Amino acid sequence: MTIDVQQYLVRQEPYYQPQGREVQLYEAAYRNRLPVMVKGPTGCGKSRFIEYMAWKLDRPLITVACNEDMTASDLVGRYLLEADGTRWIDGPLTTAARIGAICYLDEVVEARQDTTVVIHPLTDHRRTLPLDKKGELIVAHPDFQLVISYNPGYQSLMKDLKQSTKQRFAAFDFDYPDADLETAILAREAGIAAELAGRLVKVGLAARNLKGHGLDEGISTRLLVYAAKLINDGVDAADACRMALVRPITDDADIRDTLDNAIDAIFG
Repeated sequence: MTIDVQQYLVRQEPYYQPQGREVQLYEAAYRNRLPVMVKGPTGCGKSRFIEYMAWKLDRPLITVACNEDMTASDLVGRYLLEADGTRWIDGPLTTAARIGAICYLDEVVEARQDTTVVIHPLTDHRRTLPLDKKGELIVAHPDFQLVISYNPGYQSLMKDLKQSTKQRFAAFDFDYPDADLETAILAREAGIAAELAGRLVKVGLAARNLKGHGLDEGISTRLLVYAAKLINDGVDAADACRMALVRPITDDADIRDTLDNAIDAIFG
């Protein structure tokens, strides 16, 4: 079966503002076909960065949103029973290895550890993928690259990558942009004035300062963009902040009150 590579290409340039030298460093990793791991909090731009790099390198991108119910078959493929017999269907990892795509496993620690083991042969000198059920050994396309991401803030003994997996990757640490860069991102993404974007960033910083003091995770850049879009659509700024920034991240009454007061002070 012929695979339509064009469907996996990123057609339009994703908006991405570098925080450092990550673009050049990723290009070096790709030139050497090194597997890459990106780490950072929710909504800080990890997925946008990978999408941007796929566009910049003009490589197809296949993204897999990992979850605790994902099996190895979900990644590599399975036989399907049809009226006239069985037919093998490649999984996303197998497809990427065949066509030379960047395969992005988003939040990989959400998958079971016995599932992530299947990536090991693709992340060392072998660059192969055994399809045991099919009796086939795939040698990865020369352009294939594996990328994984996860949020270290959610790590636990039950949900972490094994050292045998971690030490197969070059790694990037991501964090929320600094205030000036995040202000520029909000202004560009939502089409709002820089002054308003700056106020939203202050709300975000107030919440991030509570991480570990009642909040598991701070307000992401993604949520700040949501709030900005609501305000740009005519929603009252304080209402937009409560709706997009506070209510999604906590149900704790004290934390809500603290953040609501911060919003009133910033937008009052």
